[in-house]
Amino acid sequence: MDEQVTEPRRDQETGRTDEAGRATSGDGAARPGSDQGGAAPAERALPSIQDTARESQPRKGDPAEAGEREIMFGIETLRVSYGGQPAVEDVTFDILKNNITALIGPSGCGKSTLIRCFNRMNDLIPSASVEGHVHYHGEDLYGPKIDPVEVRKRIGMVFQKPNPFPKSIYDNVAFGPRILGMKDDMDGIVERALTRAALWGEVKDRLKENAYGMSGGQQQRLCIARSIAIEPDVILMDEPCSALDPISTGRIEDLMIELKENYSIVIVTHNMQQAARVSDMTAFLMVALDDEEDNPRGRLVEYDQTEKMFTNPSDQRTEQYVTGKVG
Repeated sequence: MDEQVTEPRRDQETGRTDEAGRATSGDGAARPGSDQGGAAPAERALPSIQDTARESQPRKGDPAEAGEREIMFGIETLRVSYGGQPAVEDVTFDILKNNITALIGPSGCGKSTLIRCFNRMNDLIPSASVEGHVHYHGEDLYGPKIDPVEVRKRIGMVFQKPNPFPKSIYDNVAFGPRILGMKDDMDGIVERALTRAALWGEVKDRLKENAYGMSGGQQQRLCIARSIAIEPDVILMDEPCSALDPISTGRIEDLMIELKENYSIVIVTHNMQQAARVSDMTAFLMVALDDEEDNPRGRLVEYDQTEKMFTNPSDQRTEQYVTGKVG
């Protein structure tokens, strides 16, 4: 694929992002042509990250020292429906590389639906359909020739509840590399993944023990280690701390801040304090109704740097939600 500079997608009339990275209002219609759940097998895998990486786009944030950042995901007029009923629509914003981006909003606003679009997990739901565009390093993830399996190799996911395999700690981490044929120095792969997940010191003497014998917080860090063992580019986290105690939550948050040096992280959270502590950018979604006060669906209200979102948001609805007045 020929390299080219990504054209900025700035348009005040269609509701796309402004120069500060904030979502602007608008009613741009979602574009058809995306793959839907149950699509035919893809024809080719994604090009290498090196081949598809584009030149960094200038992002004039607030504060100005945010500097130039490369865009990891470019979301354009995204709409996701289940059985023909929209769950989230009219979503347009950019996710930056080596940032932690938080998705916040009340239950039912489409946060989990949105994050599952980034590695095409919605493809596994027969009734789901996706319209619009999700660009990853400039490549449309829902293009007709993109292999969803290859997408999930590059974009790992950690779920709300820890889900270790009924195997040893070692085999949990080695599972992905073995499937991908990464057989060289498996011991080193496992050690590096567990070290990055801040777990090696706790489990290095019991790697052959069943992972079910670990605490909940350890199991979640094991799932993170399993995700990063295959060297992904992005880690998606769907409420990773909701089932954990405060101490385990703190460890996961510290780990996220460390991991963003090498990975881009997108997290769904209901915990406003957590979003304020760990994220660099925050997207706020809200439930909207149609003209007949029916068919709720999620829409993006505001997207900006986290500090500004929590101290001086541009939209009154954001201020009401982050201060607990609504939601």
